[in-house]
Formats: sequence, C-alpha cells, structure tokens
Amino acid sequence: MAVYREDQVQTRDIPTIGVTMGDPAGIGPEIILKSLAAALTRDYFRPVVVGDLEAMERTAAQIGIDLQIIPFDGSRRESRNVIEVIDLGNVHPELAAGVESADAGRASAEYIVKAVELWRDKVIDAIATAPINKRSLNLGGYDFPGHTEFLAELTSTADFAMSFFAGKLRVVLLSTHVSLLDAIARVKKPALIRLIEFTNVHLSALLARPVKIAVAGLNPHASEGGMFGNEEANEIAPAIEECRQNGIDVSGPYSPDTIFLRGHDGEFDAVIACYHDQATIAVKSLAFGSAVNVTLGLPLIRTSVDHGTAFDKAGKGIADASSMTAAIELAAELVSIRKRH
Repeated sequence: MAVYREDQVQTRDIPTIGVTMGDPAGIGPEIILKSLAAALTRDYFRPVVVGDLEAMERTAAQIGIDLQIIPFDGSRRESRNVIEVIDLGNVHPELAAGVESADAGRASAEYIVKAVELWRDKVIDAIATAPINKRSLNLGGYDFPGHTEFLAELTSTADFAMSFFAGKLRVVLLSTHVSLLDAIARVKKPALIRLIEFTNVHLSALLARPVKIAVAGLNPHASEGGMFGNEEANEIAPAIEECRQNGIDVSGPYSPDTIFLRGHDGEFDAVIACYHDQATIAVKSLAFGSAVNVTLGLPLIRTSVDHGTAFDKAGKGIADASSMTAAIELAAELVSIRKRH
C-alpha cells in the first residue's frame, strides 16, 4: 500500500476523514455506504474508507447502493457518487456475515492500525470508526477490550476517557467496562479530581472555548443529604470544591435522574457520570441512533458509533446508519474547529 504525503493530497481546504470499516462480518460496510450515499454528508468533508475494496463493492451490490467504489490515490474527487477506499485487501470473499472469527477480528484491527498511520502521515485529519467485535478482535490476536484502549496503545496515550456526544449533551465516564461493584469502588476524590481536570482541559481544547461541567451523584437523588449513602459527601463534593478553587467551572453533585436532561437542554457543556450505564442509559434514551462515542485525550480526533456490530442484522441490508453518519459529521466538525483555532 502506497503512502500519500500531504503535498500529494489536493483537497486540504476541507477535512479528510478516515472511516475504518470495522468488523467486516458486522454492519460496518453497510452503514458506511448508507452514510456516504447521503448527499448531506459530502458537502464539507472528504471521506476515505480504510478497509477492503471488494468487501465494500459486494455490500454495495447487496443493498442496492449505486456508487462508484475506487482505490484512493490522493487526487481530488469532485463526484459525490465516488467512494474512495484505502484497500488493505484482507477480507476473504467467503467470510460469513454475523459470525465471530479470528479473520474478521484481525482485519478490523488492521484498519485501525492503518488509520493511525495515515493520520501520522497527514493523509487524513481524523478517524471515524465503524464497530468492531471484541471477541473477534481477541481471536485475531489483539488483546484489547475495544477501540479506546487500542487507539491509546497505538498513540502512546496514558490518559484518556470515553465520552458520548448527543447534541448539546456530552457525557464523560469515570469508569467504563467494569462490574458495578468495581465502578462504585472507583468513586473516589482523587479519581474525580483527575477526571474533572482532564475534562476541562481536553473538552475545552476540542470545542475551542471554556466549558461548564456538571457532576452526577452516585446514589438516588445524590443521596438526599446522606440519607442514601455517603459517597457524595465524602468523595464527590470535596473533589468538586477543590476543582472550583482551582478555577474550573464545575458544580454538583446533582441527582443523576435529572442532570443528563439538563445537559441535553444545554445548561452544561459536559456531565461527568460515575459509571458506564449511568451515562449510556441516559445517552441512548435521549439520542439513540444519533449519539457519538468520542475518545478524549488522544492526540487525534476519533469518533465512533454508539452501538456494536449488530451481527443479527449483518448482511440483511436493514441496519440504521444514523450514528455512523453522526460520527463522521462530528469528526469533520471537530477538525474544522481545531483548524480555525
């Protein structure tokens, strides 16, 4: 595969977004095609798929998408009927849809590795990722629980956080894929201080403006003054106060059953959630299908869908591409913000 230098790519006035194909046995190829077929998504950025050209062609034929799929060569493409693919040629034509496999996992990992290389070489400005299957990824020889940790390893990033963007609601997670007991045990003042400071720095940089942060309580009604637990009084409130004294615009702890709606209404720029499902239930209830997973702390902009590989829908042409569309468009928007500032 050739490497394209920045001076070979003529369309540098608009963001170039590398869209990784995800697990080829899942719905990744389908939702990418559906997203890029929509005229709305082609006006202010240039999409380049990092994947397998033949797999994209087969999927396009299966679902009736009439687009020309061509190898990326770095030259300017004006037609919206063209999808450019950086072709790794790593998907067997007989790969079964909807089935976990080492081959599919290995291919999905190779797209991620290649996308980071392309970003380093300034061929692309950001990455939007279609979903991968964690089991297939592990079978393929990559010991990562997901995209976030894999990208952190590839970019030598020690401090990072999972967040979700859903319009005006942006949620940052204190813990991710751990048991609820472990998540509760991690609600400690030092960890909260680090996350509040981290969110203030990285979200302010991403949005190019100061941000206003809210912190959700852990217990029902944020413990009602100690009636339902003491984590708010002993850990969360002291962390918030220390950060406020250091000049961060942060407040709380707020009752977790209302604070996410307040964030969705634009009262805050970000809400810090104490554990995974506290965040994702709120996000998916308010904006399922249009929410975007954003990894904070990476040196590159990375967005992703808010759902998995949907093996039960793979190969059937029925997958909803809304979140993929939102992820690609948000990546382009964030790149444009960064370039302006």
